[in-house]
Amino acid sequence: MKKIFVTGATGHLGSAVISKLLTEIQSKQISVLTRNSEKQKEFQAKGFHAFLGSYDDVTTLEKAMENVEVVLLISSGDQGDRMQDHKNVVDAAKKTGIKSIAYTSRCLHDRNSLVNKLMDEHFETEDYIKASGLAHTFFRNILYMDAIPQFIGGKAALDKGIFLPAGNGKVAFALRSEMGEAMAKVLLAGDCENKIYNFTGDKAYSFYDIATALSELSGNLVSYNAIDDDTFTQMMQQRNVPNASIRKIIDFITDIRHNQEQDIYDDLETVLGRKPASLKEGLKTIFGL
Repeated sequence: MKKIFVTGATGHLGSAVISKLLTEIQSKQISVLTRNSEKQKEFQAKGFHAFLGSYDDVTTLEKAMENVEVVLLISSGDQGDRMQDHKNVVDAAKKTGIKSIAYTSRCLHDRNSLVNKLMDEHFETEDYIKASGLAHTFFRNILYMDAIPQFIGGKAALDKGIFLPAGNGKVAFALRSEMGEAMAKVLLAGDCENKIYNFTGDKAYSFYDIATALSELSGNLVSYNAIDDDTFTQMMQQRNVPNASIRKIIDFITDIRHNQEQDIYDDLETVLGRKPASLKEGLKTIFGL
């Protein structure tokens, strides 16, 4: 009986993975890690093996991996020491005799020319997993379509327009729920030994395309204004966004402008057995239009 350990189980991606897993295996075959005691109780009430802890709690990680075959390491946030978090999970997997580990990495064109150095940690994690000798699967996910509202200022953009220094850079956006579904299908099929899946949409879109799609869906004329970095910085400062956060955002958007996220693969369509949602289909759901 296959047993899977999912870290980051309470997040949007982890929840999508678990939802799909439950269509084919029972909750008692799934172990989860959560920082929240109430969430732990909720998982336990549903039959999951739920452990209270974090990526830096090595003892709990090892306990959670007992009798588990596959670990899904959902990447940690960038607020702490993400690389050490990931190393802790990999080391625990190796120590407890886990058969294979899967990691949620990022689908980017060229790791050597990234401006956003936080993305380097995804590839460094891949390198660490390879060096561990564990059988592995890398789910290289494109930027979530679900993140578009965060970039453009939510529904306010329908009236005020989109202001970003992204130029005509394109992204092969895909829905987080579809990537989670595909990841679960791979884990269930057991096709997880030393493989890379690049999960992207089947078309790349610019923010001009996003503005056009939102215009058609909302009935408002939504404009995209490709401003420069300095103008964007001034706008963010007027909103009292900390300078460190502004720098992170600009670095992320600069990689979009340089088309680091435009590559298209058919892995997501192949695993899902259908075409992934188009930009317009996804935005309709995300914005409730």
